[in-house]
Amino acid sequence: MQNVASTALKGDAKPAPAGIDRAELEHATPHAVRMSIRSGRWRGNTKRLALGHYQANVIIVQERYAFDFMRFCMRNPKPFPLMDVTDAGDPVPRRLAPDADLRTDVGDYSVFRDGKLIECVPDLTKHWRSDHVAFLTGCGMSLGRVMEEARISIPEDVSPKYITGVQCTPAAFFHGPLVMTMRAVPNDLVLRITELTSRYALCHGGPTHLGDPAAIGIKDLNQPNWGKPLQVPAGYTAMFNACGLTSHAVAMACGLPEMIMQTVGRMLITDIPVTESYSTNF
Repeated sequence: MQNVASTALKGDAKPAPAGIDRAELEHATPHAVRMSIRSGRWRGNTKRLALGHYQANVIIVQERYAFDFMRFCMRNPKPFPLMDVTDAGDPVPRRLAPDADLRTDVGDYSVFRDGKLIECVPDLTKHWRSDHVAFLTGCGMSLGRVMEEARISIPEDVSPKYITGVQCTPAAFFHGPLVMTMRAVPNDLVLRITELTSRYALCHGGPTHLGDPAAIGIKDLNQPNWGKPLQVPAGYTAMFNACGLTSHAVAMACGLPEMIMQTVGRMLITDIPVTESYSTNF
């Protein structure tokens, strides 16, 4: 498998431009955030932008692989909580943000070909084709306001992400290891956070593992595949949650002719409030 640490996937390396301040976008409407990204005024990660709305991973495959990838998502709902699927060639996520354009409103895209990261591009205008189908899956970054209102503070900027030894349930061409995000959680908050996050299946739900990283195939916490290393001090528990970057690991494992995903930390901001009921019946 490709060494992720040697690629542009290793964390949030590209600085945001000075076009707009993050604080201006924290409480902006989802539409305003998307327009800031589309215009190039914002190129940074989307943490805490349009607080309280779902953020979505974007995974684009050729139409001939779309049905199998949908089965893959349904068999692996923790890393791929499916929220929307576009028609072939349609770049608009009509259920989540009907005025959005998946070619321009994410800000940075990772293009994989034959299992290798070929390039990261700021938009897909030149890459989009009539046989592209986009899958939008939920993201744990959507829970910023939920955590804030619950008065739980767990730093997000330093959450490392690891390719684990846990394998996804395969579907046809699609297979690969589960990626997990790790947080160091005070022992007295473990149960509370587990109960809270378990209510939000579209944000990966509750933790997939607690404690010993070796039990899920992580040999060295100092060597994350994305992000910065994080120590677990005394009185804290290592909490692991499924992560949408599993799509990158799957792209490397499968070696399909093409898979395109959002680059680390760049999500599509949807119009859907996290606190509102959202039907996943397509």
